Amino acid sequence: MSPSPSSRFLYVENLEAFPEELKGGIVAIGNFDGVHRGHRAVLDAALGLGRGTHHPVFAMSFEPHPRTVFNPSKPVYRLTPPPLKVEMLKVCGLDGALILPFTKDFAGIEANVFVEDILINTLDISHAVTGYDFHFGKARKGTPDFLRAAGADYGFGVTIVQREEDEDAEVISSTRIRDCLKTGDIAQANALLGYRWFFDATVEHGNKRGRDLGYPTANLHLDEGCPLLSGIYAVKVKTEDGWYDGVASYGRRPTFDNGSVVFEVFLFDFSGDLYGKTLRVHLVSYLRGEEKFETADALVAQMDRDSEEARAALQSLQPLSEIDMKLLDLAT
Repeated sequence: MSPSPSSRFLYVENLEAFPEELKGGIVAIGNFDGVHRGHRAVLDAALGLGRGTHHPVFAMSFEPHPRTVFNPSKPVYRLTPPPLKVEMLKVCGLDGALILPFTKDFAGIEANVFVEDILINTLDISHAVTGYDFHFGKARKGTPDFLRAAGADYGFGVTIVQREEDEDAEVISSTRIRDCLKTGDIAQANALLGYRWFFDATVEHGNKRGRDLGYPTANLHLDEGCPLLSGIYAVKVKTEDGWYDGVASYGRRPTFDNGSVVFEVFLFDFSGDLYGKTLRVHLVSYLRGEEKFETADALVAQMDRDSEEARAALQSLQPLSEIDMKLLDLAT
């Protein structure tokens, strides 16, 4: 479901394979989970520095999340799993992405060693751009001030990007966005991201109950730990044949079996076989919570109303940003 690969974009997963084409570049360093508006302030600063120069601009990021490494019993849900994060970095216009494995050994590297061995000897950077809260190295001693001093010592530029706030002067963060998903505040989550939150998933066989109700659905399972609130959503879905509007239910189907959690998507004006296919689902709006109905007829009547409401929400859809326009293929 990814866009066609760019001849310029280079994806690197280990330092030994770091390509000559990215050496001497401007590196934006961060976790970049979600690649939200705050992250894009860092990326945009790096891109601005590179504009009109011969320096490539690339991102350095880490997987898995450091909190997951140090507290594996409570893994951090990724708004953008690694493949989607890389795709987002590409859509933002970078020349490449270096995604390094984050381990306890990696976390134990002294900050000065990180600068000398990685930033200088391996990447040969000309400039580093990070957010105000980025720390690196053993005991997180690699502070923004440390990085500035290292840049002065080793001869590379350093830009520290201050916190990005929303219209209510609250800091934009991945944690806030995850909290919005928990409460069903999709409008706010999307506003903080600057694009409609999306995921990729493969269609699986279900119990075919939706077909019997006149609403054949594509059954999808979200990544473990997804905090998304159960309920009904208006969605845009990309299949291998193109885009479709749709309505989706996320939850346990309390009217029937109250079973395992599943994301069921009904595509408007679609006919065909989706089993085994990968869909990209963008959440546009939250319509209502999950409910239990006394009869199947009552459920179908509500599904009719949900479909009508979803169609109305999708009919007036406008891109939230240039990134959103690109992701939804609205530019053409």
